[in-house]
Amino acid sequence: MNSLNHAEIIGNITRDPELKNTKAGQGVTTIGVATNRGWTDSNGSRHDEAEFHNVVCWGKLAEISCQFLKKGSKVYFAGRLRTRSWEDEAGVKHFRTEIVAQDMIILSPKGSSGGEGIGGYSADDAEAPLEDMVIEEPSAEDLPF
Repeated sequence: MNSLNHAEIIGNITRDPELKNTKAGQGVTTIGVATNRGWTDSNGSRHDEAEFHNVVCWGKLAEISCQFLKKGSKVYFAGRLRTRSWEDEAGVKHFRTEIVAQDMIILSPKGSSGGEGIGGYSADDAEAPLEDMVIEEPSAEDLPF
């Protein structure tokens, strides 16, 4: 049986994206996204809850995200989940689960304080030059963060 690793979120950017490069020169951006959920309990009390996600964009998608997204932008991301681990200087092992983005749609209206307009972008967008596409994802050691 085949397996499925797919994640989709719609939320707001929590900080301005920043483009970094791996040692090999591959562009990468880590974007914080907040999603919100609200519900009313059996007593009629309203509750709100925020969940925070880490989204990683590679190559051309990383460049586009830095160009068009800013703190507060509403955006849709689709991709796959990846958990990576590392040890800090004290020998403590850390884990981080991220969404590796394959598609992005900017949902903020053009000219709003939260974005540059509605538009969709894909990691395998046919209009993007082949030399900007991610052929093989770098290893965790290559990450600049």
